Amino acid sequence: MKVSYVKTQLQSVINISKVVTIHYNEYDKLFVFEGEKHDFWEMVYIDKGRVEIQRDNETIALSQGEIIFHKPNEFHSIRALDSEPNYFIISFVCNSPLIKYLEKYHAVLDKTLIGFISSIIKEAEDTYYVPRNTVIIPRLVKKSSSTIGGEQLIKTYLEQLLIFIIRNIIKKDPPAFFPSKESMETHLVRSAKQILTEKADSSFNVNDLCQELGYSRSYLSKLFREQTGETIANFFTKQKINKAKQLIREGDLNFAQISDRLCFDNPQYFSRVFKRITGMTPTEFKLSLKPVS
Repeated sequence: MKVSYVKTQLQSVINISKVVTIHYNEYDKLFVFEGEKHDFWEMVYIDKGRVEIQRDNETIALSQGEIIFHKPNEFHSIRALDSEPNYFIISFVCNSPLIKYLEKYHAVLDKTLIGFISSIIKEAEDTYYVPRNTVIIPRLVKKSSSTIGGEQLIKTYLEQLLIFIIRNIIKKDPPAFFPSKESMETHLVRSAKQILTEKADSSFNVNDLCQELGYSRSYLSKLFREQTGETIANFFTKQKINKAKQLIREGDLNFAQISDRLCFDNPQYFSRVFKRITGMTPTEFKLSLKPVS
């Protein structure tokens, strides 16, 4: 039997023709970028902290988990707001009509879409030399050791992300999956690190984390160690000591109060852990903050 098959043309509603820059920035609370404008799109995702963005004549405060787009030739600047912000930027060329939905758009990124950000970062770092803490990158430089298909995956992950955001804008159901098992696992570890950082001044523990994320202790512990090179408990202890350093800088609490605030068993144990992590006792750290006369 002879069948006349019809070849269906696949429609692309979002097409990224070029990527201009990709970078991940980690800055201190004094960071300020005076601003620029360019003839391509830019997407900014706030991974940690708070920033203030100036977009033409509009000022917007963004917090962790929020995303914003800058259309071509739109002036934009950014500065830290009372925190040490981490944020991801990708700029690209797209002339598809649907991209208009992203003009003047900013919102909390749907949690089911964060995996696409992780996947783009991973493929970018495997494919290009992705600098940290560099605001202006004139061009991307490809690695000689780049994995096959990296550029195409960056393109397709970004296109999928934009399509799902636009679907949400026009009131369609959001997706409930990650683009790959690897991106889901990366997102899971990032979520675990975020929760542990936020819970640094509590008696939160590994079992509490597993219960909150809905995964077994053995699986989460193994995955966390594979991706970070350390145990969950050790990472949590470091976050407690980072919080302790912040409290010492602020100078409102004594060491015993800080120990109690961070749920250490006693001030002596707090002092031992502080020295193990920082190489200094709390007293030595406090003295190091005083200006040399």
